[in-house]
Amino acid sequence: MLQQLPFLRRYARALSGSQASGDAYVAATLESLIASPQILESGPSSRVALYRLFTKIWNSVSVNGKPEAGGAALPPEQHLTQITPRPRQAFLLVALEGFSEEDAAAVLDCDLATLRALVEESGRELAAEIATDVLIIEDETFIAMDIEALVESLGHNVIGIARTHAEALMLAKKQRPGLILADIQLADGSSGLDAVNELLGSFEVPVIFITAFPERFLTGQRPEPAFLIAKPFQLAVVSAVVSQALFFGRKARNRERQPNERRASL
Repeated sequence: MLQQLPFLRRYARALSGSQASGDAYVAATLESLIASPQILESGPSSRVALYRLFTKIWNSVSVNGKPEAGGAALPPEQHLTQITPRPRQAFLLVALEGFSEEDAAAVLDCDLATLRALVEESGRELAAEIATDVLIIEDETFIAMDIEALVESLGHNVIGIARTHAEALMLAKKQRPGLILADIQLADGSSGLDAVNELLGSFEVPVIFITAFPERFLTGQRPEPAFLIAKPFQLAVVSAVVSQALFFGRKARNRERQPNERRASL
C-alpha cells in the first residue's frame, strides 16, 4: 500500500482542490484501513479496494471535497472542483489514475453504464470551464459533422474542418486552435499525423487522433499517442477525451509556466 499512497494523495488532492483537505481524507482512509485490514482482501485488486474505501469515506463527509476557505488551491484542479462530486470522481479515476472502466465502476460501486454516464457528464461540465477553439482534421463528411456538433455542444468553437494536410495548415495559420482533433488518413492520401507534426513545430496544442487504423499511429514519432480514439467511436467517449486532453494540456502548461514565473520574481 505504501506504493499506492502517493497516487491516492494525488487523487484526493485533485478531488478537493487542497493539499491539506486531500491529505485529511487519505489519513482517515489509512486509519480505517489499520482498524480493518481485511478490507483489502475483499476484492481481486488491493488498489481497487483501497480507492473504494477512500470513496466511502469521501462520500460520507458532507463537504464532499469543496476547496477549503483560504486553502492553497492547485490552479489546474480549480476547474475540477467546479464539477459535481460523483462525475468528478469518475473522471479522475479514469483520466488521472488510469483505472479501467470496469475497475472505476467497482471503486464507485456502480455499473458500467452509470460510470460511462458520469464520465460523460464530467466532460460536459469540465468543457464549460475550459472552452477553446477547435480545429477538426477529418475527410469523412458525416463523421466531421458529428464531431463538430459534439464539440460545439460542449461549449467549444470550431474554427474549421480540414479535409487535407494543406487545408489544416491554412486554417491553423488563420487562427491558432486550442485543440486539434485529427484523422490520420486523409482524403487526398495525405496524413493528418504529418499535418499535426508540422503544426506542432510552430506551437504547442493538445491533439486527439481519431482513426480506423490505430496501429498506423504507433510510429514512435512525435506526437506521442496520449489521446487516441479508434473508429467506430461513441460520442460519449469523444466528449470525455476532449475534456481530458484540455485539462491535462492546461495542467502541463501551468507546470511549464511556474518555473518561469519564479525566475521572473527573483
